[in-house]
Amino acid sequence: MAIAVPEPASDAAARTALRAGATRVGVVRYINTLPMIDGLGRLEGMSLVPDVPARLIDRLVGGEVDLALCSVVDAVRSPVPVRIVPVGMIGCCGPTLTVRLYSRVPWDQVRTVAADTDSHTSRALAEVVLRRRLGAEPKFVDFARASGARDPGTDAMLMIGDKVIADAPAAGAWPHELDLGEAWHAWTGLPFVFATWLTRDGADAATQARVRVAARVLDHQRRHNRGRIDAIVAREAGPHGWPEPLARTYLRDLLRFDLDSRAREGLARFFAECAGLGLLPSARVPDDFAW
Repeated sequence: MAIAVPEPASDAAARTALRAGATRVGVVRYINTLPMIDGLGRLEGMSLVPDVPARLIDRLVGGEVDLALCSVVDAVRSPVPVRIVPVGMIGCCGPTLTVRLYSRVPWDQVRTVAADTDSHTSRALAEVVLRRRLGAEPKFVDFARASGARDPGTDAMLMIGDKVIADAPAAGAWPHELDLGEAWHAWTGLPFVFATWLTRDGADAATQARVRVAARVLDHQRRHNRGRIDAIVAREAGPHGWPEPLARTYLRDLLRFDLDSRAREGLARFFAECAGLGLLPSARVPDDFAW
């Protein structure tokens, strides 16, 4: 199936970009990304490169991909300048279900947190909420539950992604649970942005042209997939370890995929909170890529 999206007549480079080589797009395979990427793998001229969110920034910086769905804190931490490609996000405005803290002790007594290594943003959000909202003074250590480890031996544990549903820890061992999307919204009244599309700032002309074409494709596919949630859930819930009704509620009612003005307000507030705690070198939100 060939890509068919409108192109500006003045952008001759964009009209030939895909003929010069496939656009390499870094993606995440969690179920929450499917409303943005489902169907892209069947398009000629698009090469999908899957990885966890925390590693996609390295692929982008290293030139392995032209754009990628990255943890938002990596937009500021990146060793090279990046721009936001504003054609979608993974976010929420309330509960998210799949970014969750578990604790053996009351929240203000948490001193050690085993942090899921898949997402830099979720780790930063956990630290912001624990320190600024709950009065804790935690130390974070890496923890890869997906590798088979079961109990990190810490006061608290952060988990993200499909494994929160498919491989949730036993409730008896962790009597305190917190949905971090819900905690953020209760505190700030704002949406939260976990990930968005990024591209390198100042990339060569051919790469920029490919990104412009890909941005139009990504924008179209996100809008198209809004009407395909039931079909996506029916096909993908089981393989991702989700009950279908819960997956449908998750994708249709809880998550947000449009980087609108309120989401940008939430992003700016989060960066400010992170910078205030020394988790980011700056609170500046990167500029948008002009597509």
